Amino acid sequence: MKYTSNELLEIFENHLAQIETPSDPERLYTPFIYSMSNGGKRLRPTLLLAAYNIFDDDIAKALPAATAVEVFHNFTLLHDDIMDNAAVRRGRPSVYAKWGTNVAILSGDAMLIAAYKLLRRSPTEMLPQIMDIFNDMALRVCEGQQYDMDFETRAKISVVDYMHMIELKTSVLLSGAATIGAVLGGASEDDCRKIGKFAVELGLAFQLQDDLLDSYGDEKQLGKRIGGDIIEGKKTFLMMQAMSRADEPTRDILRYTYKDDTLSDGEKVARVKAVYDRLDIPRITEQNISTRFERALTILDTLSVGKEAVGNMRDFATSLIGRTK
Repeated sequence: MKYTSNELLEIFENHLAQIETPSDPERLYTPFIYSMSNGGKRLRPTLLLAAYNIFDDDIAKALPAATAVEVFHNFTLLHDDIMDNAAVRRGRPSVYAKWGTNVAILSGDAMLIAAYKLLRRSPTEMLPQIMDIFNDMALRVCEGQQYDMDFETRAKISVVDYMHMIELKTSVLLSGAATIGAVLGGASEDDCRKIGKFAVELGLAFQLQDDLLDSYGDEKQLGKRIGGDIIEGKKTFLMMQAMSRADEPTRDILRYTYKDDTLSDGEKVARVKAVYDRLDIPRITEQNISTRFERALTILDTLSVGKEAVGNMRDFATSLIGRTK
């Protein structure tokens, strides 16, 4: 049976709800449970299950690995929030804000260990290959986070540098999840490689869309204030593109507006977006999203199983890039 992404999500949520987590010591495991119960898109486990389902219908075999990937992802968020001094995660106080730095570090560490324990429930004969993929994925995510932190203090960052960073921070985890799913499903080495490349391109399109929505999305649909990246002075794809196209006086506007205490947040957002609009940055970003997304679909259609078998994965990818929040 081939499942839609919504059906896979429901299967995953049901599985997750049945996993028992220790309750003691409370300050170790309560933040763990709090983090995992905070929803999110469940993009990575759904992608893993969808990749598996292209090649095999017995979804139960892939659930431990899907859970491991989601636990790992949430572990990275706990530590990211410490590094970013972030008080809010998915509309609620972050673990860091609610319990403090030490608890967030240790609970995050426990989540990482739990992810490996879950991964070991995968079929024994596939475990060495899956572990290699998972470990490579995990290390590269750390590399991406370090690049992201380095960028905070670097005066000049190219669009190429930014794309490499988001590939490591965002796409590598998606690619690892999809590849693990394909391996568990019995895909050929060539199909596994293609699934991984598909997820990289999809992840890049997804992140560029996220950058665009932060400045040009609908506030009601997003459930958050528009322009957060501008207010925080984050180096996004839009900012990098604008910096590469602006003259020096305009670059100064982009560099320093977020630091100007004489401006309200709304004025800061309006000033930077005026530069983006003048430099045609929204259209350039949309064009890049479309290029990456079409490339992803083209790769997907070259799998040995044929176009019909990848229909649900194609629909899932389309729903991600067609999203408004």
